[in-house]
Amino acid sequence: MTTRTRLSVLLISTPVLAFIVIGGLLGKASTGDAEFQHLRVFQDVVSLILNNYVEEAKMDKVMEGAMRGLADGLDPDSAYLTPEDMKAVEAPGCASLVPTAACAGSPAGDVGLELTRQYYLRVIAARDGSPAAKAGLHTGDYVRAIDGKPTRDLSVFEGARLLRGAPGTRVQLTVIRGNAAEPRQIDLVRETAPGAVVTGKMLPPDVGYIRIASFGTGVVDRLKSQVNDLTKSGATSLIIDLRHTAEGPFETGLDAARLFVPSGTLAIKAARDETASREPITAAAGEGAVKLPVTLLVTTGTSGAAELFAAALDGNKRADLVGERTLGRAGIQKLVRLPEGRGLWLTYARYLTPTGEAIQGKGLAPDQEVDEPETDFGEAPPAKDAILDAALDRIHKKAAA
Repeated sequence: MTTRTRLSVLLISTPVLAFIVIGGLLGKASTGDAEFQHLRVFQDVVSLILNNYVEEAKMDKVMEGAMRGLADGLDPDSAYLTPEDMKAVEAPGCASLVPTAACAGSPAGDVGLELTRQYYLRVIAARDGSPAAKAGLHTGDYVRAIDGKPTRDLSVFEGARLLRGAPGTRVQLTVIRGNAAEPRQIDLVRETAPGAVVTGKMLPPDVGYIRIASFGTGVVDRLKSQVNDLTKSGATSLIIDLRHTAEGPFETGLDAARLFVPSGTLAIKAARDETASREPITAAAGEGAVKLPVTLLVTTGTSGAAELFAAALDGNKRADLVGERTLGRAGIQKLVRLPEGRGLWLTYARYLTPTGEAIQGKGLAPDQEVDEPETDFGEAPPAKDAILDAALDRIHKKAAA
């Protein structure tokens, strides 16, 4: 290896070595040599590129791709952050936000989409009444490009950041549903995101229906208010609709669960060594004011805070789940600063169910499985709501038993 190559490898490898150090600090030390063997392979690859590639390689671009790949290989929410991304995260008011919020300063609007990664960026859910929902986007749609920029190499963080902007500005999405050969161009106008979106109504004869569209600020108070109103209207049981609900901090989902669970474990926070580092999150004395039986409506678009809420009620036998298996998104990220103004959103812990079962990557299985029908763009939803009808039938059968 030439002196030039050695120097280049040293300079280029610094951010990668930082990743390795972070991994060692956050987890238990490795007992083998496998990691160092991979580093030696990495060094060989860099050397080959520097000395044998047909053109003089742009190593900055090569290394950006390598570091993105390191993060992408972990999970959809972990992400490598460029200096530009870091400036967005460190803007006023953004320090405590999770990657999917991708704060880019204030004021900011969004289009109401929560994203994950599956080859391209993929829609987890579109918030009720948002520009994305009005345009017909829903769970499972692939976003192939944002304003013409392909999402194949974008992290969830970058995609969410591109979707944000000043209210009233436009963003164009290239969307695939079903046939990849027929992508659709969809123009959306950004709006200021609302806080918690909670609505309620009575379903004859005595079932209270509550829709939680997001677990934003104020959801606990609004949920409590809806329960009180429906109880006064004669509700003897509740249906809480969490279908396509994916927004909001995990902690808010747990706080909402405290209204229904009088005692016991709501969730378990576990780090890398799950057997040795489990932190139970429990309901305190005096909580669980809502005593009515509950049925939760869930789909594959039910994610994050909504999943923790559902897991807490289900694990404490305070609710039945009707619908589809939930997404399985319960990883907790932290921001790690790297040299040269770069950063890493790293999943360092996960929430488990009250009984210690994994949520991340698995989701919650419903007590009664009912598939949500698929629709094409422009197609009206079915007149009958199969999941809601199944929940009502389940409630009526229990009441009659």
